[in-house]
Amino acid sequence: MSFIITVLYESWHIFVESSVYIMFGLLISGLLRIFLTPDSVGQHFGTGRFISVFKAALFGIPIPLCSCGVLPAAVTLKKQGANNGATTAFLISTPESGIDSISITYALLGPVMTVARPVAAFITAAVAGLVENIFNSRKFKSPIVSDLICSVDSCCKGGNCSQEEHKPYYTLTEKIIAGFRYAFGDVWSDMAGWFFVGVVLAGLIMTIIPDNFFGRYLGGGLSSMLLMLAIGIPVYICATASTPIAAAMILKGISPGAALVFLLAGPATNITSLTVLLGVLGKRTTGIFLFTIALFSVIFGLMLDQVYELFGFSVSAMAGDKGEIIPLWAKWTGAFALLSLSAKPVFRSVKSLFIKLNSCDHQTFH
Repeated sequence: MSFIITVLYESWHIFVESSVYIMFGLLISGLLRIFLTPDSVGQHFGTGRFISVFKAALFGIPIPLCSCGVLPAAVTLKKQGANNGATTAFLISTPESGIDSISITYALLGPVMTVARPVAAFITAAVAGLVENIFNSRKFKSPIVSDLICSVDSCCKGGNCSQEEHKPYYTLTEKIIAGFRYAFGDVWSDMAGWFFVGVVLAGLIMTIIPDNFFGRYLGGGLSSMLLMLAIGIPVYICATASTPIAAAMILKGISPGAALVFLLAGPATNITSLTVLLGVLGKRTTGIFLFTIALFSVIFGLMLDQVYELFGFSVSAMAGDKGEIIPLWAKWTGAFALLSLSAKPVFRSVKSLFIKLNSCDHQTFH
């Protein structure tokens, strides 16, 4: 019983420390939803062998979508006319980073990792997209078929008219409210279950792993990077949920570079997304996608360890400093607000899991 209490205590501590940053990230994601129109996005990704890739890689950085959640968005971009390179870049940078994961990275891992994570995601995505477009000989001027569904409430003549027609229908306040409804409803509903899994796993690591355990076996170097890569590639975990796990591993002795490999490879890949990519983009693009993530995750991991060693940075000390910026009352307020928002989506996730398990048992019995 004391073991469970300790795990819950450690998990709650991590949750409280990160709650305000999660709330901030959700607010930003709602604003992105409202003020970045899908038709303009499709136009930017549709033409240009190189510029479209850089735009897609950059655009994907702040968007809070996981490796499976990004798939329908990427498919939509491709249907709107985005080329394979831009689609590939978007598929890498989006799950590896996000305004929510950047916020929680700052809270738990400090400013150096906060900068390293999106920079590594952008460069990895850009290289993969450029390689794909260089090897792709087709023309890079595709007709754009814009997604014109209203981002507020799908009103407006059936919900399929131009952004110019939408403008007279809504005030700025109505748009902001719709954005917040999307962020704290749709976005958090998709993330909540996985985030709490990540927090509990982090609490479990803090409880059962002895101090400096990872330091003995995964303190740094190429072998530790490759092992974290092998762990991260097949696992389904979102960028936000992976952050507390990485923080817990760092506190137990893993090097910041090895943690970065996990933070890049884990959210960007999993067996399900790779299978879908094979069908949507083909074998070559999927191969470029996977190879680039693996190669650049390790390269940036090794580079980050050198930066920490060269300047004498301590990732755990930096994380502690960040926690003091937010007053205790704000942390607790954010934590309880996030808990109240999480009740319904977590209940749905648990209910869905039980339904699947019962279905599997029923099929096995028959």
